Amino acid sequence: MPLPVPLVDLSFQHALITDEVHAGFDRVMAKGSFVLGPEVERFEAAFAAYCGVNHVLGVANGTDALELVLRAAHIGLGDEVILPANTFVATAEAVLRAGAVVKLVDCDEDFLIDPDAVRSIMSARTRAVIGVHLYGQMAPMERLRQAGGPDVFLVEDLAQAQGATRFGARAGSLGDAGGTSFYPGKNLGAYGDGGAVLTNSQGVADVVRALRNHGGINRYEHRFPGLNSRLDGLQGVVLSAKLARLDGWNQLRRDAARYYDELLQDSPEVVVPRVVDGNEHVYHLYVVRVPNRDRIVDHLTRMGISASVHYPVPVHLQPGFSDLGLPLGSFPLAERLSDEIMSLPIFPGITTEQQDRIVAALQNALDQHRQPTILRTAG
Repeated sequence: MPLPVPLVDLSFQHALITDEVHAGFDRVMAKGSFVLGPEVERFEAAFAAYCGVNHVLGVANGTDALELVLRAAHIGLGDEVILPANTFVATAEAVLRAGAVVKLVDCDEDFLIDPDAVRSIMSARTRAVIGVHLYGQMAPMERLRQAGGPDVFLVEDLAQAQGATRFGARAGSLGDAGGTSFYPGKNLGAYGDGGAVLTNSQGVADVVRALRNHGGINRYEHRFPGLNSRLDGLQGVVLSAKLARLDGWNQLRRDAARYYDELLQDSPEVVVPRVVDGNEHVYHLYVVRVPNRDRIVDHLTRMGISASVHYPVPVHLQPGFSDLGLPLGSFPLAERLSDEIMSLPIFPGITTEQQDRIVAALQNALDQHRQPTILRTAG
């Protein structure tokens, strides 16, 4: 029986950077710079240059990054923050942890936050909008800027789009500030948890630099209550090694996505992802829409193909967010898509032979669980 195909396989990446990482770990050990320190500073500078921003500040994880962005912008109690209903729950958690109010809106057919929906829900209490770059491509930041207006703080959640561009600008460079995660499976992933804040604002950077370190920059001098949210030196080593290869690895993802597109072009039941005009996709995930999704995923699993769903339940239908008072039917498109979407394996190093097996298994599953109706094609 063929070997199972994982949803994500990091062994290809790890093999290429092993020697460089070991040398970097030795430097950290020799200096004892385990928390922040020169390896983190080196990565912060390199990632800032790569993304085209003035400041990058390493933090403990992506959720902290978004919370720190909001707190640095003085967004808190009673302030409304608009974000899409179809995002990972951490985006909403960060808003609540900052003390602000979650205001959800629907998405469009490309899974991205709908700027028209943002405009329709704006109020005098709206202080920020979070554009979530989902599955590897960027939200329409210029339209979100227009919808929010000049007085609304525009945030990018770029955890799934490291290296992506919109009209040539990198993810993280189009908002007032952004937050990202370096969870191991991300396009730019650490060997554990990690995250960063990105901004061109000196003021935001100064506040985040203090907030991440118990509210102070100098030892035992605390300007205000903060967090313990600092990137480790060992993770700085890993991230620097991976950043140097990120563009090449993203190209491998695009190549794999293109091959999926070719294999699936004669499967009308499968809606493949569309690249929005102006975007360069980095395919953190390859998300298709299929009928009878849950049975298809179960079928693939039995055949040794690790498919997944990102995400099966929108934020407003999660038990932990029931106090938002948004019942089923509040965001029809996000709800419908959550019943149809499925992520196929994609990662740098995936082979065409593996993709052939995946699509053959998918077609077999569709044949066995065919429904009379066919989904509309996207776009």
